[in-house]
Amino acid sequence: MAADGRAGRVSSNRQNISTTSLFEERIGYSRAVVSGDFVFVSGTTGFDYARMDLPDGVVAQCEQALANIERALEEAGATLRDVIRVRYIVPNRADFEPCWPALRQAFGAAAPAATMIVAGLLDPRMRIEIEVTAMRSGLRRADPQGILST
Repeated sequence: MAADGRAGRVSSNRQNISTTSLFEERIGYSRAVVSGDFVFVSGTTGFDYARMDLPDGVVAQCEQALANIERALEEAGATLRDVIRVRYIVPNRADFEPCWPALRQAFGAAAPAATMIVAGLLDPRMRIEIEVTAMRSGLRRADPQGILST
C-alpha cells in the first residue's frame, strides 16, 4: 500500500483529482483521473460538497452533479465541451427526461457518445449519477467555422 493509503503504483503521467467526498476516501478512488490526453471522471451524484447534503429532486441533483463534474474537469484542464463519452445512471427511468434540458445545456455543444442505464445507486436518496470521459481541449483544433475536430 502506498504512503497515501492507495494500493498499487501510480504512473508519472497520471494525475488523481479528489474532492471532499467521504466515499473517495472510504472506498479508495478519485473523483477524476487524468491519464495522458484523457480525463476520466468517476460516477458523480448530486451531492453538494459545500453544504454537505443532497438536494431534493432529480433536476436539482442533476444540476449539482454537472457542477461537480465541471469542477473536476476544470482542475484537470478540461471543460464540458471536451466530454467525448457520458453515462447516465438513474434508479427510476421516469427521472431521466426531466433532466434533459440541463444535460443538453451541459453537453449539447460537445454531443458526446451517451448511454443511459437504469440501476440502483448507493444511497436511495440519490436520483442520478453521471460519469464522463473527456479529451483535454489542448489536443483539439478549431476549424475555420469554429467546429471542434480531433
